Amino acid sequence: MHDGSVASALQASRGPASVAAYAERMTEELPVSEYGFPGPLRDSLVAAIIAGKKTSTTSLLRDYEREGEPFPEVGDRAVVIDSAGDPVGIEQITEVRIVRVGDVDLEHALAEGEGFTSVAEWREGHEGFWHGSEYRDHAGDPSFRVTDDTLAVLARFRFEPI
Repeated sequence: MHDGSVASALQASRGPASVAAYAERMTEELPVSEYGFPGPLRDSLVAAIIAGKKTSTTSLLRDYEREGEPFPEVGDRAVVIDSAGDPVGIEQITEVRIVRVGDVDLEHALAEGEGFTSVAEWREGHEGFWHGSEYRDHAGDPSFRVTDDTLAVLARFRFEPI
């Protein structure tokens, strides 16, 4: 008997080796979703996703434009990976909004699952990331600053662990 998840269905029908093979195929067939940069931040974000605490995420519109990546759309699926690059599950986008950073609401901040209790805390945490040297180096803009008018992509998702 299984609980209806992809992983448990595979284990019930074919055993643990099939789960590993399925996880490898997933990363070939679906885009990869990376949270932050590899290391402690990604590890904590992925843990919050797996625990069901993190059901939304924030990206900057400028990153999609700079990298030529398509904007997320409702129904999009991607493989979530950990810091080691191993797949941990599949996310499916359930809602997407593009808003000014100054207009992010409390509901979104809470759904980020990072322990924020206010929009101000959410913003402080995210600005710490966006104003950090790792992000600025990645973005190729050492003086980048977020303002109220910076456009953010807010995405809600559901997650199926493997």
